[in-house]
Amino acid sequence: MWQRSVCVGLLALALGYLCVLGPELPPAALRQLSASLLGTLRRARSLEARTVAAWQAAIVRPARGWARVAVGVNACVDVVLSGVKLLEALGLEPSEGKNHAVLNSRQDLREAFAHFMERGAAAERFFSDAEAFQAIARTASEHPAAQLYVGGNAALIGQKLATNPDLKILLCGPVGPKLHELLDDNVVVPPESMQERDEFHLILEYQAGEQWGQVRAPAANRFIFSHDLSNGALNMLEVFVSSLDEFQPDLVVLSGLHMMEGQSKEMRQRRLMEAVASISDIPTDIPIHLELASMTDQDFMSNIMHQQVFPLVNSIGLNEQELLFLTQAASGPHASLASWSGIPDVGVVSDILFWILKEHGKTAERASDLTRIHFHTLAYHILVTVDGHWGNQAAAVAAGARAAGTQACATDTIDTSKVFLKAPLEFVTSHTEAPSKISLNPDEPVVHWHREGISFHFTPVLVCKDPVRTVGLGDAISAEGLLYSEVYPQ
Repeated sequence: MWQRSVCVGLLALALGYLCVLGPELPPAALRQLSASLLGTLRRARSLEARTVAAWQAAIVRPARGWARVAVGVNACVDVVLSGVKLLEALGLEPSEGKNHAVLNSRQDLREAFAHFMERGAAAERFFSDAEAFQAIARTASEHPAAQLYVGGNAALIGQKLATNPDLKILLCGPVGPKLHELLDDNVVVPPESMQERDEFHLILEYQAGEQWGQVRAPAANRFIFSHDLSNGALNMLEVFVSSLDEFQPDLVVLSGLHMMEGQSKEMRQRRLMEAVASISDIPTDIPIHLELASMTDQDFMSNIMHQQVFPLVNSIGLNEQELLFLTQAASGPHASLASWSGIPDVGVVSDILFWILKEHGKTAERASDLTRIHFHTLAYHILVTVDGHWGNQAAAVAAGARAAGTQACATDTIDTSKVFLKAPLEFVTSHTEAPSKISLNPDEPVVHWHREGISFHFTPVLVCKDPVRTVGLGDAISAEGLLYSEVYPQ
């Protein structure tokens, strides 16, 4: 750091001498020397500072923004605290990790938490035993370190969008008294969406390098679990769709399908068909964004993707765990990859995103509305769009990455002393076709490439060194990306 400071000081001194000697130098020589010194001065700044400065220039509002956004249908109160502290409070000793699709006991909770903490991966699970869950929830909410927040993807996206005073937000979901108290005043909740009791979700956070017994977290993340029957049955979906006639939104944001995994297979299939029928009732001129979340049932994901939900929505938001699970469920590219090793390979991610839009997106021959995917992982984001349908995506992907840096560090603007550039400085754009090799330039951090009628916009994330809160980060990212996106009328 001190070497950079000395360099900057010497360059400033050199520029000062130029100003003194300027009258004695030919104008062309003066311009050349000044440009050279200024270029060196810019490069002497940190990669993080250069990225932030470039983002500031890139992030511009779309020509036509949204005025009214309707968001549904999962909402709850998040009880956030250290996972290790809660497990210690419950008297649970460290153990070896083991994945569980559904949590049936405290033992399952202990093993699943260790499994995902060891990988630094986000996950969300249903806790099947109502009585056991209520006891754990009481311990969690009464813990001195516990904090209560707005929760549920829909409520979090609505809350983030509501910080923009020019937007009117409709939120439909199971909203209890505590959640209603926590919501922004700019969020409208239909009376039919209110219920007497809140749904609580427990968010167990851990920090990078934190240890629990032999388990050491490689990255900061969180493990979420609940016994949430209202959201699990999508109880408010019909209320949500029926409220759109009066609200007249410019954009619909839908989430919560993953919550149905706690239902029986028969119940889940029936409810999914009902959900498809309800979503089909949304006027086709209103774009729909679907926010995905952690899932474990491949058949369920396959149903959502193939003939069910994907063709009805215009846009999808997802992270690296959801992307890999999606390609595994549908035998897509790189489906044999069991898990990510460190930062997800950009070329692998790009191949899967391309395949989703090629196989399930809008084409002249296919009756699908899907034209946009916003992929986010800790180190970088990619926005992928079918040409001719979306605008301002360079600004949108940069805005989403900026939101990740500010929200994780709980700062209004990015503090470059609190973040670091973790994205690969060189990467290839594909592993299934002749790739382009890209070197990342922090002065032009939004990288664009094109592949068979599909555009890719990539930007790094400035990762928070000591994150304050990781919950809802993906929802904030997707909300910000949507805020700066423009849909072209067809």
